[in-house]
Amino acid sequence: MRQRWYHNLKYLIVGILFGIVFVKAEIISWFRIQEMFRLQSFHMYGVIGSAVLTGMISVLIIKRFNIKTIDGEKISIAPKKFNKGQIYGGLIFGFGWAITGACPGPLFAQIGTGALAVTVTLFSAVMGTWVYGYFREKLPH
Repeated sequence: MRQRWYHNLKYLIVGILFGIVFVKAEIISWFRIQEMFRLQSFHMYGVIGSAVLTGMISVLIIKRFNIKTIDGEKISIAPKKFNKGQIYGGLIFGFGWAITGACPGPLFAQIGTGALAVTVTLFSAVMGTWVYGYFREKLPH
């Protein structure tokens, strides 16, 4: 059964609420991000650390109690193999984050607050994703 367009409104509403939380918590603040990379403030490390801890606990609960999706499907988390490409990707991501003051999560919230220069970062992120997809088969994985 194909869902109607208005069934996706719930995702729009959650996204807007998520953006409001980002703004109120100052997670999208370029100054907060620069403080983090200059090791001048714990604020962003606390936010990231609490997100990692929440994710770890959530995965533990999902695995331990065999939690299923709303549709009753089993949630399976595939094991991941480490490769050195993850280090290179992480470094590129981190450098981009430090230079632009934005990671992909809060880009839309930053644009929504009127920081229209961030559209350049959004365009760059989309193009980077496209380039990776184009060359993916030729890259070492």
